[in-house]
Amino acid sequence: METGAAIFTGAVFALFGAALLGWTVVRVRHGRPVALGVNRTASATLAGLAAVAALTAGAWCFTRL
Repeated sequence: METGAAIFTGAVFALFGAALLGWTVVRVRHGRPVALGVNRTASATLAGLAAVAALTAGAWCFTRL
């Protein structure tokens, strides 16, 4: 039971982190804002940190198998 939950949770975190990081990179490369009404640098930095945190959480879940 715990192994299945760790795999599912790790996959969710990893997919979310990868998608958020990819989306952020594409928005920054095209010169578009990551969040409307917010400084571009601040929003890209915060989104990048959230993506790295999600990827780290996913990796941590996979180490618990």
